[in-house]
Amino acid sequence: MPLLLGIDNGLTVTKAVIFDETGRVLATARRRVAQSMPAPRHVERDMDDLWRQTSAAIAEAVAACGRPASDIAAVAATAHGDGLYLLDRNTRPLGPGILSLDSRAGNIADAWHTDGTADAALARTGQVPHASAPSAILGWMRRKQPERFARVKHVLACKDWLTFCLTGRIGTDLTEAGTSFTDVATQDYAPDILPIFGLGALTLPEIALPDQVIGAVTPDAAAVTGLLPGTPVVAGLHDVTASALGAGGYGTGTVAIVAGTYSINETVSREPKTDPRWFCRNGLRRGEWNNMSISPASAANYDWFLDTLCGAERREAETAGRAFHTEIIPEIETAMERPSTAIFHPFLFGSPHGATASGGFFGLRGWQDRGEMLRAVIEGIAFNHRYHVDALRDGFAPTAARLTGGISRSPVFAQLFADTLAMPVGVSDTDEAAAWGAALCAGSGVGLFPSPCDDPRDMDALTRTYTPDPARSTDLAARYGVFTELTQALAPVWPQIEALAERQA
Repeated sequence: MPLLLGIDNGLTVTKAVIFDETGRVLATARRRVAQSMPAPRHVERDMDDLWRQTSAAIAEAVAACGRPASDIAAVAATAHGDGLYLLDRNTRPLGPGILSLDSRAGNIADAWHTDGTADAALARTGQVPHASAPSAILGWMRRKQPERFARVKHVLACKDWLTFCLTGRIGTDLTEAGTSFTDVATQDYAPDILPIFGLGALTLPEIALPDQVIGAVTPDAAAVTGLLPGTPVVAGLHDVTASALGAGGYGTGTVAIVAGTYSINETVSREPKTDPRWFCRNGLRRGEWNNMSISPASAANYDWFLDTLCGAERREAETAGRAFHTEIIPEIETAMERPSTAIFHPFLFGSPHGATASGGFFGLRGWQDRGEMLRAVIEGIAFNHRYHVDALRDGFAPTAARLTGGISRSPVFAQLFADTLAMPVGVSDTDEAAAWGAALCAGSGVGLFPSPCDDPRDMDALTRTYTPDPARSTDLAARYGVFTELTQALAPVWPQIEALAERQA
C-alpha cells in the first residue's frame, strides 16, 4: 500500500505527517519554528531555520512510520498563506520570511482604501488588499527598504519555499497565486495588476495546479529528510484550502470554518463574485473559486484567556498530565444555562473592523464568575465567525457548515456554532486536516486518486453533525444583535483608545 507525505507549516509549528492511501496516519512529527518581532508589527522567521526544522520533522516521521522511504509515493506541502518569502538572484533568502501575522504594511493598505487602489484591486484581483497581503508588504518594502526591494528576484509563499528546498524548482500553485496578483476572471497573472500597487516589474512564480507533479526530491534534500531521491513532489496548496479539503468541507453549498488563530470561513463557487467582505481567490481547479471571509479573531482569544487568567491552574494540570481545557468545560456549560449580560469582542489580535479595533468585555457584573466570562469569550468567537458567514450567505447561500480547528473537538463549542449560525455544523474525525489535504493532492498527482476531492474515506461515518436548537438560536441571535451594535458604536472610539498608547510612547 503506497504512502503519502503531507507537510503542514503553520505560524509556529511545522509538521510532517505520513498517511497510507486510506487516510490513516502512520507517523506525525512536529518542530517549533521560532518567530522574531524585531520591530512593532513585524513578525518574521529565519527561512533557513524553517527548512532545517521541516526537514528534521520529515526525517523523524519517515523513521517512525515503520515502512521504508521507498513506499512514499509522493509529497506535498501546505503552509500559511499571505506574508512573503523572497529570494535573490542566487536563489538565497532575501532576509527573513514575513508571516501572515505581520502588519507593518497596515498604513499602506489603509491608504489604498482612500486613494482608489483598493477599489481597482478588488475589480481586477477579486480582493481588497490587507496588511499581510504580498502586494501590501512589497509596497511597504519599496518605500521603506528600497535596497532590499531592488534585489528581489523571486516572490514566493511559505510552502513554495519548502517545495523549492525539496526540489530546487521555483514556482507556486493556483490557490497561492491568487493571493494578490491574478486576474479574478482568467485566474492568471495580468500585466496591468502589478502597476495597481506601484510595484513595476517583478518576477512572479510559474503557476501549477495543486496536484501537478512539479519536481522530485533532490539528493541534497534526501540526505536531510530521509526521503528517497526522485520521490515525486506536487505543487501543494494554500493551507486554508488544504484544511477545507482535508476535513471534507471543500465544495459548493458548504461553508468551511477553521477556528484557529484566524477566523477562516470559505465556500466554493463556479463563477467569480467579488465583494469587499470576502476574497475571491482561485480554487483547486481553473473555473473554480474559493471565496474566503477571514480575520485574525478566533480561538486565539480563548487560548489567551486560559494562559493569562488561568495560567497557574493550566500549568498545574498539564504538569500532572491532565487536560485543563477539558476540566474547565463544565464551568462554561453551567454558565450557558444561566441568563447573562456578558458580551466579549474577540479582537485581541485583530478584527474585520480595522486595525484599531480592540478586544473587550461588556455587561460584566460583580456577581458573574469565570465561567460566564469564558462563555462570553466563546460566544464572541462564534459571533465573529457569524459576521463572516453571513457575508458568504449573502453571496453564495451555503446551507451547511464544516467546522475544524482545536475547539471543534468540544461538542459544547460545536453545538454553540450550530446554534449561533442557525445551520447544521459537521465536524469530521480527521487528524491533521491540512496535511491530509496536501496528501490528497500528492495522491492525485501520482494517480492514486482521480482528483484531490476524491477522498477515499467514508466521510459520512467520520462526521458528526450538530443541528441548531431553535430556542438557543433565537437567544443567541438577540445576543449577536447587541454584539453588533457595540461594534458599530465603538467604531469612532477605537482610534481614540489606540492613540492613548501613542501618547505615552
